[in-house]
Amino acid sequence: MRGSCPCAGRQYVRYGGNTACVTVEVGDEPPIVLDLGTGLRPFGHAMEHRYGLERPLEVTAFLSHLHWDHIIGLPFCTPLLREGGRMDVFGPPQDDGTLHDVLDRMVRPPFFPVQVHELNGKIEFHEVADDVVGVGSAKVLVRRVPHVGTTLGFRIEAGGSAVAFVSDHQAADDRHEVADSVLELCDGADLVIHDAQYTEEEYRAKATWGHSTISYAVHVAAAAGARRLALFHHDPQHDDDHVDRLLAQARAEDEAVHLDAVLGAVEGLEIDLG
Repeated sequence: MRGSCPCAGRQYVRYGGNTACVTVEVGDEPPIVLDLGTGLRPFGHAMEHRYGLERPLEVTAFLSHLHWDHIIGLPFCTPLLREGGRMDVFGPPQDDGTLHDVLDRMVRPPFFPVQVHELNGKIEFHEVADDVVGVGSAKVLVRRVPHVGTTLGFRIEAGGSAVAFVSDHQAADDRHEVADSVLELCDGADLVIHDAQYTEEEYRAKATWGHSTISYAVHVAAAAGARRLALFHHDPQHDDDHVDRLLAQARAEDEAVHLDAVLGAVEGLEIDLG
């Protein structure tokens, strides 16, 4: 999945061009959505195809932060444009108003024809920071992670499996130290979905932009004793062939030997954790 902005073109076909939106499904329970980027639009269509138009969508979403690439899909999720649709959104507290107020100021004329509260479906916002939220049979651990502005990472535990989602993560200056909150999220996880936007050279030019290098993503997953790593938040400048090379580089990292697998996040990829 892309970081910063969506991408289109033949060079983005294999890894995809939509921005951050990941779903976690536990049995037959409603899916848990992580971030509301442009990937939320095809998710909505998939839910309509699965359940039909007569069954209202009810879903719980966790929002890491409010940068454009992580919220832009919200008004394009068609099940939320219909009566009866419902989404509970858990996201970070804001300095200049409630989470609802801030999002409503961003999705409004002249930038968009309507505001969030005018959508036919019902969207409820809940502010969380360092919490544990129960969603069906799943437990979602919420922790602050280093990035630009208040940003959250999530760990979903259910049925003896754990998935960590650290979509945007400011790497340490030495690319070795890892924040305790990030280690807690990723500790022994079956899958870590982690920011891997930059090469080392790109990072040196953008060291304060709030992201990680490919090698740092490997280091975080290995240091936390995780099983699998999915490189996430691909830079818009990295076409499919470039991401292929970065994935090969990540797999060649010394610490990658401690992981069962290093994957490149691909749009539509499904991973069964059993």
